[in-house]
Amino acid sequence: MPPIPSHDSFWAADAPDHERLRSLVEAIRHESMRAARVHASLVKLRSEALQIALDQVARARSRNSREREMPIRSLALEVAVATRSHDLTVQRELSDAHTLTEKFAATVEALAEGRIGVRHAQAILDTGVVLDDDETRAGWEQVVLARAERDSPGRVRAFGRELAESVHPVGMTERHARAAVTRGVSVRDLADGMAELSVILPVTVAYGIRDRLRRQAAAIRAAMDDGADAAETADSSTDGDPTDTRTLAQIGADLCADLLLTATPTVDPTADASSPGGLGAIRGHVQITVPVLTLLGRSDVGASIDGLTPIDPTTARQLAAHAPGWDRVLCDPVTGTVLEVDRYTPTTSQRRFLAARDRHCRAPGCRTPIARCQIDHNHEAHDGGATHLGNLSHLCVRHHTLKTETEWTVTQDPDGTLRFHSPLGQERREKLPPRVVFVPDADPPPF
Repeated sequence: MPPIPSHDSFWAADAPDHERLRSLVEAIRHESMRAARVHASLVKLRSEALQIALDQVARARSRNSREREMPIRSLALEVAVATRSHDLTVQRELSDAHTLTEKFAATVEALAEGRIGVRHAQAILDTGVVLDDDETRAGWEQVVLARAERDSPGRVRAFGRELAESVHPVGMTERHARAAVTRGVSVRDLADGMAELSVILPVTVAYGIRDRLRRQAAAIRAAMDDGADAAETADSSTDGDPTDTRTLAQIGADLCADLLLTATPTVDPTADASSPGGLGAIRGHVQITVPVLTLLGRSDVGASIDGLTPIDPTTARQLAAHAPGWDRVLCDPVTGTVLEVDRYTPTTSQRRFLAARDRHCRAPGCRTPIARCQIDHNHEAHDGGATHLGNLSHLCVRHHTLKTETEWTVTQDPDGTLRFHSPLGQERREKLPPRVVFVPDADPPPF
């Protein structure tokens, strides 16, 4: 066995790489500090902009909470258009920046001096915002900030949360009751036709669900293993039935999906004569777009849900086999935009066309699925806007309300392009979302 080289001989052999890496690490450190300073500047700018909008809200005479929020929503969309972002994301950034400058000034200054990074600042904000008392929060911030200057963001977050819990003046029972209001379900798209389902629940319920799924998965695995052993004993000359090759985590995920999609809730206030079958009879609905060649099994191109999330061809064909109805969509072979749909009934036909054409909310940066959108008259109907396809488009509730309640306006070009005009004079052109079109071609590709 050859001798293992010592550390000294290893670095001596790679001295040029060693020196280059040393300089690169030092450059990364300097650039990280510079990025922190830039982010601190952004925090201050966002906070100042939001303060102007808050002052406008304070001067508003309306008592309607939705109308009073319009200056903030309008500002968020202005910044979103200027930075090519989603206005909901921008509104959260504005809010976080204002909270940082108002409640965590020392953290903003540490960020501006490059003593901490962006993730440190976010950890301090997330774990310290629960402290309402200014004096308590200031003392907490100094202790956690000292920790942030020498430790990783993850450790700072854990330390800050634990320290905030120990000094919080409000009891856990009251805070838990407030936090329970935030429970809900969300979906985050992943790659390759997958998605992450997240559920915010009380911690005891969440851990109880995970434990039950693990126990059920273990029972399934044990039953499959016992069946495989019995088959092998009965006939050792054959391989027997293949065993379940899923991991416990995969079995647990499949169980979770099966229970949520098919089980009947124990508590069901709708189980009466007016709701046959109750909640257990309700089934989820999704809009799926499938290329015809994929549907026929002649292509492996994926389909999509709500025009957003890709799904694999096999799943698309399985769902298509049980679909109650179809819309055939004719697309332009070059641009991929929708030209026509093949059903014609008043209003319903227009809705089908717009759903196929728009695919999601048409506001700048927004991809809210059609199922959660409203059809907007770009030129308002009460101002004489006609109900025809050249004056209709889908907007989510948030952006529909913003257009109705503020000075944001929308006009539609003949090709379906929407022009959003902001109160500050910006114009954003939103072209029709293209569809990926695959045209059979016997010629080789030009590359």
